[in-house]
Amino acid sequence: LCCFQLYGYCYQDSNDIPDTLTTITELGSPLEMIQLLQTSWEDRFRICLSLVRLLHYLAHSPLGSVTLLDFRPRQFVIVDGELKVTDLDDASVEESSCTSNSDCFMEFPARNFTLPCSVEGRCQSMNEKRNLYNAYRFFFTYLLPHSAPTSLRPLLDKIVNATGNHNKHGNAKNYYLALELSPSPSVNSEFTQKCVKSANTQYRRVPEAYIPDENYRCWPSYHHKGCLLSVFDVNEAIEICDSYSQCKAFVVTNQTTWTGRQLVFFKMASNHIVPDPDKITYVKVTD
Repeated sequence: LCCFQLYGYCYQDSNDIPDTLTTITELGSPLEMIQLLQTSWEDRFRICLSLVRLLHYLAHSPLGSVTLLDFRPRQFVIVDGELKVTDLDDASVEESSCTSNSDCFMEFPARNFTLPCSVEGRCQSMNEKRNLYNAYRFFFTYLLPHSAPTSLRPLLDKIVNATGNHNKHGNAKNYYLALELSPSPSVNSEFTQKCVKSANTQYRRVPEAYIPDENYRCWPSYHHKGCLLSVFDVNEAIEICDSYSQCKAFVVTNQTTWTGRQLVFFKMASNHIVPDPDKITYVKVTD
């Protein structure tokens, strides 16, 4: 779930290269932060959610609390929209020993932290806290707040600030639960509920129809050559189309995002409409 899946391995001892071990793992895409910043907020949220699930697992693994000493984007890949760690060579299960709080000093480029020394002589939650802060400085601070739904921003800002400040109550489990609940239909109205704003523009509904051309680009889009966005319902699609001067029609597909939102193509015109049983086209009515 959190690490590369191992499909098989082969051990070979040859004269040229002794003690050779070849592994076969699932294929993942390299993590490119610039490309991630250009994707939709839903996709970036999914990556952060998979990361905090990983942190929660590492904090409660069968081996104990595990820290990734080389915690950088190059150690991760994307597999089916989920973040997975590929390199565990620098993983450690040893919590630092201590005789006083001053021994539990963590130093990072931007700030430092001192954790309490337990009665057992171990720095409390140092492995977990190190992972959380690295997740904050490499991932959360860039991917979570940027273009997030307005009503979610206070919660997301609170999560990001807490991971960056090492809130005493902050741990991987709490952040995991907070992110799991964030896009829930029962929690956030803007992200999932219907738009109640009435539109002045009228649209003609054309069932089982599609506009193959007439694309224009918008950001963020799920399609690099067109404007493909996710909506909750037709009302939200109308609101989006009204906000683009070049939008004259939109096509509701039968595809959804991982959160259940409908994917809709927005079009510049409706001159050429073709039959398609899996789509519904809405054309702006002009006076």
